[in-house]
Amino acid sequence: MPKNLPKRSEDYSKWYHEVVVRSGLAENSGVRGMMVIKPYGYAIWEKMQSYLDRMFKETGHQNAYFPLLIPKSYFAKEAQHVEGFAKEAAVVTHYRLRTTPDGKGIEVDPTAKLEEELIIRPTSETIIWDTYRRWIQSYRDLPLLINQWANVLRWEMRTRLFLRTAEFLWQEGHTAHETKEEAIEEAERMIDIYARFAREYMAMPVIKGIKTPSERFAGAEETYTIEALMQDGKALQSGTSHFLGQNFAKAFDVKYLSREGKLEYVWATSWGVSTRLMGALVMTHSDDYGLVLPPKLAPIQVVIIPIFKKKEQLEAISTEARALMEKLKAKGISVRYDDSEHYKPGWKFNEYELKGVPIRIAIGPRDMEKGTAEVARRDTLEKEIVSRADLEDYIPRLLDEIQENLYNRALAFRDAHITKADTFEEFKDILENKGGFVLAHWDGTPETEAKIKELTKATIRCIPMDMDTREEGVDPLSGKPSKQRVLYARAY
Repeated sequence: MPKNLPKRSEDYSKWYHEVVVRSGLAENSGVRGMMVIKPYGYAIWEKMQSYLDRMFKETGHQNAYFPLLIPKSYFAKEAQHVEGFAKEAAVVTHYRLRTTPDGKGIEVDPTAKLEEELIIRPTSETIIWDTYRRWIQSYRDLPLLINQWANVLRWEMRTRLFLRTAEFLWQEGHTAHETKEEAIEEAERMIDIYARFAREYMAMPVIKGIKTPSERFAGAEETYTIEALMQDGKALQSGTSHFLGQNFAKAFDVKYLSREGKLEYVWATSWGVSTRLMGALVMTHSDDYGLVLPPKLAPIQVVIIPIFKKKEQLEAISTEARALMEKLKAKGISVRYDDSEHYKPGWKFNEYELKGVPIRIAIGPRDMEKGTAEVARRDTLEKEIVSRADLEDYIPRLLDEIQENLYNRALAFRDAHITKADTFEEFKDILENKGGFVLAHWDGTPETEAKIKELTKATIRCIPMDMDTREEGVDPLSGKPSKQRVLYARAY
């Protein structure tokens, strides 16, 4: 085990922070609440971007970019939206600094005050819908399917690397449609894409569902979500897609000339995932030894480490290792050969284990004699001796096996932590002693939802879409009738 790495069972929060920092994903910056994403962490994010971007484009979306600064008056046009983000908004009021009178410092130039204050985007609906008013004139301009990769700023007071930071990276899709039905179909299509990405690439099982009115995105008529379960029994909202109705179209007067020659308001959606997925990846798979990465998202899928005492041994091993590396690279596998002499093999083993590299291959003098190599897999920490002649075909199969095993392991954990509760005592006992999702009836009122949150810190994560939870029952707190169970959990 890496020296001084906390155990998950003893201090999960500290363990998470240490894994993120010591594996080289990210670190806190000189600006409170903001992080530096380091090259290794950014390489994972780039892979996420690449796969998601391809999935978006396969469904007809195009990328664009919109301004970072949004006039304050734009937010006032959609009342629910401004209310939802007002407490997190950072405001630009001046555009110039000047030297202080004593010449020893700088200060804001009071004469350079902006005529209208600007909001650093917490999300881009308002600036985008102001733009769409100019882009959309006729039904021929629809559907408009736009995505943006960007950073946003939400002035969070309590931050945690990747999970909640003042600035974070994300993508935000914003689409406009002729009909309500098309917009709803789009919102549901995008939550399906997020769920597929989570399963196929992150090896992370998620539950698709609909948010309750109190949990909806500010300004949305319906919010769809994917909810994942972390190893400490807390839920993590991992992606959302929103049916916005005509709220933003009306606020920004975005109309189109219909096929019947009438001016109509367009129908809208927005959807997004963020670098929060990086936190989800860490907490879904990693262990007391450090990161565990699904092969499809690992920046380094295979590391080859030579074990030698003499220079001629290193030269012979290097010839074999580089030939193997080229064969694996030709199959699209990312490989690193670490022949650096300033660290011993044991140190390298621990380092790449900490970084979550899926497969480690070690070749020593004895392996050279026997035509073998030691192959260690990160997910199970198992090792085996494999003929070097077989590695070219064996490694791709093993990567697929690791990817599948990680998903199945996370799925088994998730399913074992979905527990029915019929009484409030059962509800509380599950949260305190087992954790995970509580499948319980809800009477449909915001008052009961708020009271349960106050008493237990658990929220309704979603009304499941891919689980049949319809049945007659009673709310465990209020005793009122209910027609469906919902998923409760404590959450990040």
